Amino acid sequence: MAGSGTPATALLIKRGIAHRTHPYRVSPDAPNYGALVAETLGVAPERVFKSLVTEVDGALTVAVVPVTGELDLKALAAAVGGKRAAMADRAVAERATGYVRGGISPLGQRRRLPTVLDESALDLPTIYVSAGRRGLQLELAAADLVALTEASTAPLQAR
Repeated sequence: MAGSGTPATALLIKRGIAHRTHPYRVSPDAPNYGALVAETLGVAPERVFKSLVTEVDGALTVAVVPVTGELDLKALAAAVGGKRAAMADRAVAERATGYVRGGISPLGQRRRLPTVLDESALDLPTIYVSAGRRGLQLELAAADLVALTEASTAPLQAR
């Protein structure tokens, strides 16, 4: 797809990592955005992950969780050895990653942030994450995402 290159896709190409891009059209203001993306792509929603920029004890951290669930902030804090986690301010998240809300990718960020991937990803053949812009998803193996971001894995979904 012409014009689909992003820092995330450039990183995957540079490293020779197997991946596929999937364009889609969903309004960024739509309720249940992640579920609509999964439906539009024709994939199970538990395979589509959202990248959430958080602050754990004042340090920016990316949590990558399925769109089907909510992030458990206490579990995230515990996963990185912190005490308190909260969602980062939108402007702070965009400035740190170089991406806009709805298009934040865990890959190719302006400033590499510590990343924690929900452990459910490891049970899937491939997962979908933002390619770094609204309307484009990346499909890749969870192990490749972990390797590229040096992510840790933990149970992050609120129960």
